[in-house]
Amino acid sequence: MRPDDWHLTEDLDEFLALAGDFLRSRPALHTVPLTVGDALRRRGLHFYSAEVPLFGVLDDGTVRATLIHTPPFPLHVTRLTAQGADALAARLADLGRPAAGISGPRETAEVFAAAWQRHTGTPVALGQRQRLYRLDELTVPEPRPQGRARIAGPEDRALLGRWKAEFDTDTGHGVGTDTAAWADARIAEGGATLWEEADGTPVSMVGATPEIAGQIRIAPVYTPAGLRGRGYAGAATAAVSRAAREAGAAEILLFTDLANPTSNGLYQRIGYRPVADFATWTFEGAER
Repeated sequence: MRPDDWHLTEDLDEFLALAGDFLRSRPALHTVPLTVGDALRRRGLHFYSAEVPLFGVLDDGTVRATLIHTPPFPLHVTRLTAQGADALAARLADLGRPAAGISGPRETAEVFAAAWQRHTGTPVALGQRQRLYRLDELTVPEPRPQGRARIAGPEDRALLGRWKAEFDTDTGHGVGTDTAAWADARIAEGGATLWEEADGTPVSMVGATPEIAGQIRIAPVYTPAGLRGRGYAGAATAAVSRAAREAGAAEILLFTDLANPTSNGLYQRIGYRPVADFATWTFEGAER
């Protein structure tokens, strides 16, 4: 497999035309490029940052894999062979394309990180291990906290932006992105739900992507530190999951950090079941 087998473009429409059928063929495993591509189509190429995203398709006569890079996020690739990963690393290194890291299926991310180190001399390190879950039979967690779930509206814009920034800081994902633009998009799409106490005080937030290819991904789930351990996130996630299922989503998905046994246990009690493991590797000295 040759580096030139990777077709790279900054044209989103071209990418979706080439890769759309491939991505829709396995919507759960391809949830990230599906939802990111949809967000860029809805909100514009600069939704995540001022930098123009890069898209890639590995095509040797048949589409084998895809790449999306929306700085400041790491490169994201679908499942690759070692040869495909090496070809991509060589192509990007030759172009001098900077990257903060790589995310994708666990084995793919590992082999790409090793290939990147070979081609660039850049030290790499495992950043986070994740697990993708799919909702099976929804079970509402007990005991249920007092309060209710409600869709966030324009009056919640500042709160959503602040909590998204806190979530990004806690997780290390997306730091520096425009949280106000994120809040505006989620409000416009009805994609943010708040759990509020009986007196109307918001205590937890759950986001959900718009449906595409039959799948909806829940992200992010955030409760401020001082309010954790009271069941708010579980109740809100169950409410969003039920609403997604009632709206007709074929697959309802979410990622967890495998280093957090609390969240992994919670989502399994609600009815989520493992699909595949993913990983993020960081590239030392990369601009973030």
